[in-house]
Amino acid sequence: MIRPFAIAALAIFLSLPASAQNLLNAFMAPATPRAPFISPNSVGQPFPNARAKGILAFRGNPTRSWYGTGPLPRNPTVLWKRGPFCGASTDEQGTRQWCGTGWTGQPVIRADVSPPEVIFGAYDHAVHFLNSATGGDIRAPFRTGDIIKGSVSLAPTGAPFLYTGSRDNYLRALRLDAGKATEVWRQTAITPDGVWNNDWDANPLILGDTLLTGSENSWFYTVALNRGRDASGRPSISPKLVNRTAGFTPKLFRALGDRMVSIESSPLVIGGTVYFTNSGGLVQGYSIAKLLAGATRAKALTFEYHVGDDADATLVADAQGMIYVAIEDERRSSPAKDAAGQLAKLNPAKPDDPLVWALHIPGRIGGKGGLWATPALHLGYLYVPTHRGSLLTVNTATGIVSSDIPMPQHGWSSPVVIDNELLVPDCDGALSKFSLSDPSQPRLIWRYDVPGAGCWESTPAVWEGVIYLGNRDGHFYAIGESEPSLEVLTYVRMQ
Repeated sequence: MIRPFAIAALAIFLSLPASAQNLLNAFMAPATPRAPFISPNSVGQPFPNARAKGILAFRGNPTRSWYGTGPLPRNPTVLWKRGPFCGASTDEQGTRQWCGTGWTGQPVIRADVSPPEVIFGAYDHAVHFLNSATGGDIRAPFRTGDIIKGSVSLAPTGAPFLYTGSRDNYLRALRLDAGKATEVWRQTAITPDGVWNNDWDANPLILGDTLLTGSENSWFYTVALNRGRDASGRPSISPKLVNRTAGFTPKLFRALGDRMVSIESSPLVIGGTVYFTNSGGLVQGYSIAKLLAGATRAKALTFEYHVGDDADATLVADAQGMIYVAIEDERRSSPAKDAAGQLAKLNPAKPDDPLVWALHIPGRIGGKGGLWATPALHLGYLYVPTHRGSLLTVNTATGIVSSDIPMPQHGWSSPVVIDNELLVPDCDGALSKFSLSDPSQPRLIWRYDVPGAGCWESTPAVWEGVIYLGNRDGHFYAIGESEPSLEVLTYVRMQ
């Protein structure tokens, strides 16, 4: 029941000019946002305590371990596709045309509206807002100054805000207005002490009044969102950078012999600690409460371990608080690299000796190896696509590989588990569905060669059984249930 005095107080507040409302919001707001705490019991569950409905972030929740809702199609077909989404961009290889969506490129699903809205960033420099049923535009694309590679995030509170990075050097907050998205805040990555470049590949994690993310400039950002209401009573934010933490150390540079270090992995939170890693292989954990209080790196740091090579994939946590690290195989041999291999299990509760097990996944003759995809976690197993071309099933307790299934090379798309089934996109343009009735031995149910599709590098979002996913052919696809299509669907008899 709403009390009369509450209604009167709200009416008085809304009658104030905007400047007075902002002043009152600032006065009433806590000096330091409450530090979020993510229970280990939330592993494998939708975003904890979210008022919003849908898939709100890369891998669905703060522990990066929830993938959407099913069931997956029995007889898949393309329901609709949009694009091509292409744009020019410049990197160390020069200026060239980029098409589709890339790594990590997972869409979010805003399911508080009907039909749900599918939102993603693409290589045409824009964020797109599509009707999940038809693929039509719900609002005009929001244009940035360069390509968007990473995954966008929605506010778990249900407030109409979206957070996205772009290679144009900016991290942005957008308000989702009727028919358009409006920028309300931006943070530049251009700083005199930046280490690598100025992109924002990491997926911002929104927890209460706090935003956590890393930049390819190799700094980690803690932002107080300062939520409130504007003059019309709409939800508002007034973000303020409260901590910028070096994701690197002089010791790391000495061990690597170079400064090729950026943060591309997305932050993971379990308990009161945020974890991330970087392209120098430095796995790091920080007290969120201390970051919000403005503590130095040394005072906020709770965990640090060097795996010796580029670790751009996002960390995964299990319900026991263990951390799984997917690592590339690119740099020269070193004691750290030789110890950690290309997939490592770490116990942060033992910071002096955290390595539980390591698995070596080298490249084939003369080629790169290791992992770019973020593993999927399910019932005590990790499902791990490799760059060299395989799908590994790894026991989380022992690190033993129970299944090694041949797949196309360049396995960068992160697999998802829905209703005891595993979906794996590959770089030959196909999707494969496996039964996990025995989680140690995935069994192929179907392989769907999507007509006209090229390499899948992005990670799929699955909502109410429809697979939403962008491709390097330039298009974005919705793939769902249909009648059997023998031309493009390969069936495997279940034993």
